[in-house]
Amino acid sequence: MSGLIIAAPSSGAGKTTVTLALLRLLAREGIAVRGAKSGPDYIDPRFHEAACGAPCPNLDGWAMSDNRLAALAVGDLAVNDGMLIIEGAMGLFDGAPPDGRGSSADLARRLHLPVVLVVDCARMSGSIAPLVAGFARFDPEVRISAVILNNIGSSRHEEMLRYALEPLKIPVLAALRRNTDLAQPSRHLGLVQAAERPDLDRFLDRAADALATTLDRDLLAKIAWPLPAAKASSRLIPPAQVIAIAQDRAFAFSYPHILSDWRAAGAEIRPFSPLENEAVPDAGFIYLPGGYPELHAGKIAAADVFLKSMREASQYTDIYGECGGYMTLGNALIDADGHAHKMLGLLDLETSFAAKKRHLGYRQLTPLEPSSFKMMQGPMRGHEFHYASTLRASGKPLFSARDATGANLPDMGLRKARVCGSFAHIIDGVP
Repeated sequence: MSGLIIAAPSSGAGKTTVTLALLRLLAREGIAVRGAKSGPDYIDPRFHEAACGAPCPNLDGWAMSDNRLAALAVGDLAVNDGMLIIEGAMGLFDGAPPDGRGSSADLARRLHLPVVLVVDCARMSGSIAPLVAGFARFDPEVRISAVILNNIGSSRHEEMLRYALEPLKIPVLAALRRNTDLAQPSRHLGLVQAAERPDLDRFLDRAADALATTLDRDLLAKIAWPLPAAKASSRLIPPAQVIAIAQDRAFAFSYPHILSDWRAAGAEIRPFSPLENEAVPDAGFIYLPGGYPELHAGKIAAADVFLKSMREASQYTDIYGECGGYMTLGNALIDADGHAHKMLGLLDLETSFAAKKRHLGYRQLTPLEPSSFKMMQGPMRGHEFHYASTLRASGKPLFSARDATGANLPDMGLRKARVCGSFAHIIDGVP
């Protein structure tokens, strides 16, 4: 099985669209292919899955060990003709301070994979050469094997770009014309979710059609490198034998590798939908993942069956909420218009989107008290990404926290009886 990484000099160059086009095109042509996403991202992987019909793991170089990365990369496509297309995050060398760990370049080094650099050419011609040369020479352990020219204005523009690149001896894998039909809608945490796009298949096919006429298939097969052999890696222990998980448009941000860990250890996953006003299933553990509860706060506040069943379950079942799930466990959630919506009231917490402020970064997390939750017995790695502000939080904190550099942060989250949560998303145990 072979693989490569789609990266770019910066965000906004078109990595996601190019990756989706490549996945859909190869899948349509009968090639065993799947995508992966570098870093902590819940949204892009679902688009990858829609594009090629195969599971898409997150490969987080900051939070995961080399063995964990290799095992997730190989996955269930350990076949000779399979291909893994990894979509990078931000710019190629953008990672956690102080040394860029977790960047796409870091992933390329550790998985020994080549990089295809997507360049937005809308406002350049000859300047593409020093830009690509700089990225190609910056780190000898990171090999730029090809370039994809994106947002080309005309045939003449493409000729100028190719001519400028010739002395570098870095080949062009594809050249895509400017196409406003391939723009994707977004909201504050990224793209609109795949499940919310009724036109998604048409979009994916249009992207694949645009790529089909320009992709150098022979070069693609030549530059992809074999994936490293996967060794046994540690897995997260399930918190119970039966786990109930909220899963719908408001609670969509759960990592597949964590659910896979739990299933591999024999746990049963029972999904339910708060937005459909479903009662929480009988379980030994209830998990409310992150998502967009702020967009559905009124509907959640009116979901009497869901609310009643959760409050009853809190008397005898461990409950854990991350980010959006954490906010739902609180007393009230104030939406972007300033309207307050009553939530579960299981934690003394009030959050607001009325005055948005971005909170972003990797987190090193350690539970502050011995926990009955098996997944919280030791240090963990996670990330924080939200725009909600905490107006009031009272009670015992859940985690001590440090940032990616090891600097101490204020304690995170809340804990009350059998209920706990925080704004942090757990990615993995400490490597």
